[in-house]
Amino acid sequence: MKRFALVIICSVLATSAFAAPKDCEELKNEIEVKIQANAVPSYTLEIVSKEEADKHDTAMVVGTCDNGTKAIIYQKNDS
Repeated sequence: MKRFALVIICSVLATSAFAAPKDCEELKNEIEVKIQANAVPSYTLEIVSKEEADKHDTAMVVGTCDNGTKAIIYQKNDS
């Protein structure tokens, strides 16, 4: 019975996580806070389409949003 309850709880949590994807701006802001906490002096953080993200050689994808159709890319700028 405990296993069954655990399966139900995990299923509900997983379903709610998939049902409410994060807004791109909200996710970008969360990532930006983490970057600033690491004291990175100069960087670029940009929301682009998934296809455009694949074309960037120098940028790193640090998040996805809009059900995987957009990506947030990060590039550290030279100071």
